[in-house]
Amino acid sequence: MPDPRALLAALVLATGAGAAEIAVSEDEAAWLEHLVIQDCGSCHGLTFRGGLGSPLTPGALAHHDGPETLAHIILDGIPDTAMPPWRALLSEEQALWIARYLMDPDTRDKE
Repeated sequence: MPDPRALLAALVLATGAGAAEIAVSEDEAAWLEHLVIQDCGSCHGLTFRGGLGSPLTPGALAHHDGPETLAHIILDGIPDTAMPPWRALLSEEQALWIARYLMDPDTRDKE
């Protein structure tokens, strides 16, 4: 039986999440989703409703100009906060995929 997370990642790639414009493989999308759930969730809450870090729900992220702004934060962090830079571990393309994943309410549970 296929892994449901891999199927979800493939669905995200094919939906309006903008992921179709980003060239990540199905395996990479599954890895990125796992990274978001485990690593981002450890600070932002496993339901992304906040914790040490601010909420990462689509509604909470709606004030950003777009996924590019959020991708910049993912890559470079926020100085003097607990938000670290991920540029050493993620490409710009991967950060943009994550930003679109987080900002699209259809990719995960709604708020």
